[in-house]
Amino acid sequence: MARRIATAAAFGGSGVGLLGVAAVGVLLTEVRLARRTVGGSSDIPPCADGRYGAAFGHRTDRPPLRLGFLGDSTAAGQGVHRTSQTPGALLASGLAALSELPVDFRNVALPGAQSDDLERQVELMLAADAEVPDVCVIMIGANDVTHRMPPAQSVRHLSEAVRRLRAAGCEVVVGTCPDLGTIEPVYQPLRWVARRLSRQLAAAQTIGVVESGGRTVSLGDLLGPEFEARPRELFGPDNYHPSAEGYATAAMAVLPTLCASLGLWPEEERPEPARGEGILPVEQAAAEAASEGGTEVTASRAPWALLKHRRRRQLPDTETAGPSSVTP
Repeated sequence: MARRIATAAAFGGSGVGLLGVAAVGVLLTEVRLARRTVGGSSDIPPCADGRYGAAFGHRTDRPPLRLGFLGDSTAAGQGVHRTSQTPGALLASGLAALSELPVDFRNVALPGAQSDDLERQVELMLAADAEVPDVCVIMIGANDVTHRMPPAQSVRHLSEAVRRLRAAGCEVVVGTCPDLGTIEPVYQPLRWVARRLSRQLAAAQTIGVVESGGRTVSLGDLLGPEFEARPRELFGPDNYHPSAEGYATAAMAVLPTLCASLGLWPEEERPEPARGEGILPVEQAAAEAASEGGTEVTASRAPWALLKHRRRRQLPDTETAGPSSVTP
C-alpha cells in the first residue's frame, strides 16, 4: 500500500520536498495568518435523519432504500442552518427522486473527525439494533491533512471502514479529500502546499477504497476552480466549510455514482473514450481522478480500474422530497 501511495503521488509530479529550506519560514508565517482568519464553526449541524420521498411509498410495495453517511464536518453539514441544505438531505432527496422509492437516511458523521474515527462510526452504522444501509457515503480527509496524519495511516483506517461496510452487504461511495488550496484566506506558498497534500491524499484514498470494493468520486479539482472563482458564494461565513450552494455542488457530483452503485443510473458502465474514460492501472486512475474533479473510479479486474466522468443532473427540491416527520 505504501508503494502504491508513492506511485500515485508520483503521477502528479514533484512533492512538497522540493520547496527548499528558505520557504519553511514563509510557510510557518502563512500558517499563523491562516489560523487567525480561518475558523471552524461551533454551530451544531442540523439533523437531517429521516425518510425522504415518503410519497413514493404509496405507489409501490417495495421497501425503502437505506442511505448512511459517515465522515467529518462536511458529511455532517457543518456551516448551514437548514436541514434541506446539508449534503445528506440533498443526496437522500436525489436518490428518492431517481429511484422513485422512499429513502431512510441516517448520519453518524462527526465534525472534526479524522479517519481514525471511522471505526467508531462504522460500529454505530452496523449496530445490532440498526438495519444495514443499502449504500453508505463517506466524506473524510481534510482534517487528516490539517492535523498531519500520515497518509498511509489515513488510508488504512478508510480502507478498513470500506471493507467492513462491504462485508455487511453495503455499497460504499467515498468523496475523496477536498482541495484545501481553495480556502480564500490561505495564500501562497501555503496554498500550493495545501493543494498538493490534498491531491496526494485523495489519490491514496482512491487506491485504498477501490481495492477494498468501494467507489470514489474526486471532489477536489471539481470544486476547486468553482470555489476559487466564487468563494463568497460557495464558502460559508467561517471561510472553511461550504455554503448551501457549495454543498449542492458537491452533492451533484456524488449523486450519479451513488445511484450507479445501486444500479439506478441510466448510463452504461462501459467507458466512453471520447469523454476521457477508460480502463487504467489503479494507480494511474487514482492520480488522474485527483487532478480532475467529478471523476469516478471503480474496481475492474485487478490491477485495473474503471475511470468515468458521469453527467451531473440537477438535484430535486428537498423542501418537497422530505424528510418526513417520522425518523427511522
